[in-house]
Amino acid sequence: MTPHGKPCSRNSRLRTDGLPLVPPDAERVAAMLAHNGYQPEEEIALLPPGFETATAGDIAICAVMAGCKAEYLPVLIAATEALSDMNFNLVGIATTTGSAAPIYIVNGPIAEQIGLNAGNNLLGSGHRANATLGRAMSLILQNIGGAKPGEVDMATLGQPAKYACCFAENTAESPWPALHVERGFASDANVVTVVGIAGTVEVNDSDSQDAGGLAQTFAQSMLIAGVAGGAGLLGGGEPLCILPPEWAAQFHNDGLSKQQAKTAIWERATLSVDKLAPAMRKRRMAASADPAAAIIRVAEKADDLMIVVAGGVGRKAAYAPTWGGSTKAISRIIRIRKS
Repeated sequence: MTPHGKPCSRNSRLRTDGLPLVPPDAERVAAMLAHNGYQPEEEIALLPPGFETATAGDIAICAVMAGCKAEYLPVLIAATEALSDMNFNLVGIATTTGSAAPIYIVNGPIAEQIGLNAGNNLLGSGHRANATLGRAMSLILQNIGGAKPGEVDMATLGQPAKYACCFAENTAESPWPALHVERGFASDANVVTVVGIAGTVEVNDSDSQDAGGLAQTFAQSMLIAGVAGGAGLLGGGEPLCILPPEWAAQFHNDGLSKQQAKTAIWERATLSVDKLAPAMRKRRMAASADPAAAIIRVAEKADDLMIVVAGGVGRKAAYAPTWGGSTKAISRIIRIRKS
């Protein structure tokens, strides 16, 4: 039953992610909606790949199933809106045989208010908000968007982000403007940014004591021939660089702005087409007569790189190549209503 007491056809075919779940009974769902001032029938977005209408009630059902607290719902509403943006290309990301999956980066006061981890082990376990928000979005993709594994979601291998991947930026320890500010939002705005990634790669450099060395290590870690996409890039158009505070501080102390750090990495992240397997090299060269095609980059321009400062103590960064198909990161305001 839905919170308003009518039969819900979607409820009868709800799918889980293989983990135990909280039963989404009418009382729990109604309480979550009432806490946030939403009506169950309120339409939020038309969600690919099935292009079903996602209502506030539908999203609340998935939130309850995942174990979310009521105050998490606005983040899920905004993230669902972001996923529905056609520039994100959820149709491709949710149906590819590749390992692409959405991840969710939260900025603004709400991150601390709901206990979203931005520090140590932020991509791992230990924090309810990170775990259940990411899990709820996975359930939303399956139960509302229709991305059912093995039926619509045809990933050959998949990746852990298909279960859950949600974190906050560590703005308290960042020397640079936050991601959402860089993307045009006010510093005190609550914003979620959705990125379609093909996985993560740990980047370890505890030796370099200057920005140039760190940029070189990170750039060389991005040169993954297996993510070469149809756009002639190593991955998609907006590769995600997750830098720990210690790395960001080194760049900053050496006088580099965030834009300059992007440029330092991008300029070094080049792969000669000669390094590709013969068949891949042949396809690459046949697609373009431009001599520049002999060099493959991770993005068309340095500004396409996304840098997020996150994590705790240590000099371990992470690279998340964006999906080799066409996708753009999408940001949406998280609106807090009065209940």
